[in-house]
Amino acid sequence: MKQKSVLITGVAGLIGSRFADYVLSNTNYSVVGIDDLFGGYEENMPLESDRFTFCKMTLGEDSQGLDYIFKEHRPEYVFHFAAYAAEGLSPFIRNYNYKNNVLSTVSIINCCITYDVKRLIYTSSMSVYGKGQNPTERFDENQIPAPEDPYAISKYACEMDIKSAGCTHNLDWCILRPHNCYGIHQNIWDRYRNVLGIWMYQRLNNKPLTIYGDGEQSRAFSYIDDALPCIWKAAILPEASKQIINLGGKKRYTINEACSVIQEVFGGNVLVQHLEARYEVKHAIPTFSKSVRLLGYEETVDLKEGLTRMWEWAQKQPKRGRFKWPSYEIDKGIYSYWK
Repeated sequence: MKQKSVLITGVAGLIGSRFADYVLSNTNYSVVGIDDLFGGYEENMPLESDRFTFCKMTLGEDSQGLDYIFKEHRPEYVFHFAAYAAEGLSPFIRNYNYKNNVLSTVSIINCCITYDVKRLIYTSSMSVYGKGQNPTERFDENQIPAPEDPYAISKYACEMDIKSAGCTHNLDWCILRPHNCYGIHQNIWDRYRNVLGIWMYQRLNNKPLTIYGDGEQSRAFSYIDDALPCIWKAAILPEASKQIINLGGKKRYTINEACSVIQEVFGGNVLVQHLEARYEVKHAIPTFSKSVRLLGYEETVDLKEGLTRMWEWAQKQPKRGRFKWPSYEIDKGIYSYWK
């Protein structure tokens, strides 16, 4: 009899790799991981575990291969984390954005239906709210999403298709909207996403810390390890069935404030450079009461402690070149710092 398994897409990235570690350490399930290693790294994965199987694959491009994985391993739960989450870049890579985020999700949905997966857990994005109904208030799960950029639109499209599959094929699901997760295994070499990781790369390479615009944009940050038990509960708890849940982000920080915290972690003042503002939502802060009520979310690691742990890890990483798109689908209007 085969051991019970779960499937994790995006397993070489931040959320996927840390969640794979969590499952192997806290449950009796084996893990089947899928990743194309575009934004993740082999070193992040628990390759030494005999309960871990890695399949290198680009979702949406190999439906037969994906079907074989489901047929061979029969995962009980599927955690779909794979995405290229470069929100600000997405208007300039629209084709890639929709293929990578939407078509890959369609392939996962099809297999979940065909092979009677118990529940699909999908990580969407806080970006689906857009500006929100009231830009000065926290985003609540009951608000009607109004995404404003191609990345956010693609994530909301995936949410709607998952819900449609729940209606037409009785697929069970839980949609999580995590908020600015960070921590060990984050891709700090991508210049287009993850502001905390960008700052760490800049510090490692003796460059000024960059801020878009005036830095008064407000966000909340979530240390990844605090979210991991909730992601597992999103799969196994009956009360999480067919729920949309904001995950993380209890405390509000402006980007300037977050920059001050990371400078403390770096051990002193570091040169800060303000660049031209980019098109983005000014204030994006989630509610968190539903994640506390349904998933028992606890914020045990504050920003300074989380950044300290991440910085200790970052300093031990191999020296990698910074990722840059060789060409954009549209370069008209692209920001000067990405040219």
